[in-house]
Amino acid sequence: MRSPLNNVRRCRPLLGTLVEITVTAQSESLALGAMEMAFSAIQRVQSLMSFHETESNISHLNRSACSQIVEVNSWTYEVLLAAAKLHRDSQGIFDITIAPQLERWRYLPRQCRNRFRQTSSSNQSSIELLPGNRVRFHQPVRIDLGGIAKGFAVDKAVEALKTFGVSSALVNAGGDLRVFGSIPSTIHVRHPSAPTQTLPLLQMSEGAFATSAGYFTRKRFRGRWVSPLIDPVQNRPCTQSISASVQAPTCMLADALTKVLMIRQKDSAELLKSNSATGWIITGSGKVAETPPPK
Repeated sequence: MRSPLNNVRRCRPLLGTLVEITVTAQSESLALGAMEMAFSAIQRVQSLMSFHETESNISHLNRSACSQIVEVNSWTYEVLLAAAKLHRDSQGIFDITIAPQLERWRYLPRQCRNRFRQTSSSNQSSIELLPGNRVRFHQPVRIDLGGIAKGFAVDKAVEALKTFGVSSALVNAGGDLRVFGSIPSTIHVRHPSAPTQTLPLLQMSEGAFATSAGYFTRKRFRGRWVSPLIDPVQNRPCTQSISASVQAPTCMLADALTKVLMIRQKDSAELLKSNSATGWIITGSGKVAETPPPK
């Protein structure tokens, strides 16, 4: 007779949010061992890609890559490659070089106090990705992977769980989530005008989902509203009372594509389709619009 499945849930503060992992496994010991591996993977991503940690790959690049070639971890390089592709595919909307603007608006700490100064708010074309996980900046650039690395961390956690033999699980990092297995999960999103309220959006048993919105991060700065969601082409913050959610094959993609959807809205339909993704814009009145529109 097969032993009953165990549902085990654990939560830890990581990635600037609370990361919750729920695992269904044959035994509690199996579940706990798998979750430890998953949390370790998330911690590794944080150590490598955090803008805030002075010894991270990102901090090292921001300090040194303008004066010398810097070798980074293969995980960091993978995310940089994905960010570069999304930058091209989105015609510059997804941009990891907006860190100086986020510093000015005090969403990020001032990081580089050296002779190099980024000359514009967007300069991703100055980043060269070389063979052997090596990176060079051809102009002064400061990068932040906050719009993509959290999703990548969720993917790495899921990879660890699957390697450990878990049959079903959900990893949720502050709304960036991924599920796998036979047990469907109902995905809720916050109401943009009343974020303490949630709306059921879909059921999902396999795949990834992420949401971007300004309801918790929008603030007044020197007399105007700003947010960490920035349109780098227009060089202005997204301050509308809407949210953007994306379902995609990986959480890295879902995480990054929410920023493009937030800025371009229905004009992002082709990009979403080419990445096997679906998006939803939820307005302040609670109206839901799917992108691309269902057939």
